[in-house]
Amino acid sequence: AAQLVESGEGSVQAGGSLRLSCVSSGLPISDRCMGWFRQTPGKERDGVAAISPDGSITYYADSVKGRFTISRDNVKNSVYLQMNSLKPEDTAMYYCASDLASCPRPWSLKQAYAYWGRGTQVTVSS
Repeated sequence: AAQLVESGEGSVQAGGSLRLSCVSSGLPISDRCMGWFRQTPGKERDGVAAISPDGSITYYADSVKGRFTISRDNVKNSVYLQMNSLKPEDTAMYYCASDLASCPRPWSLKQAYAYWGRGTQVTVSS
C-alpha cells in the first residue's frame, strides 16, 4: 500500500533550524507534485511549500518564503523541507502530501492531494 512517512520531529529555540524528510513507499513520486502542509489544534491545515515532479518549480507560503526550502530526490523517493530561522509561530504538526500529477492550482489546495503522511511535530520556543 502507498505510504508517506515523515521524520525530523524536533523542538528548537527561535532562530534554529530543522530538516524534515518524507519517504514514499509503494508510491513512486517521480511524476507527482509533493507538498508540505502544517496544522495547529483548532485550525485549518495550511500549505507550507510544494515542488513540481521534476523539482524545477517550487511554491511557498508567504510566511515561510526566504526561510524554508523544499527539495526532492526522486531516486530516493523522498522530499525534504529545510527550515531555517524558525519562529514560535512555525510550531505545528507538519504533513507530507502527494498529488496525483503536476501541482494543483493553487498549489496549496488540500483537496487535490491524494496521499498524506501521519505528520511530524515541530515545536519552536521563544
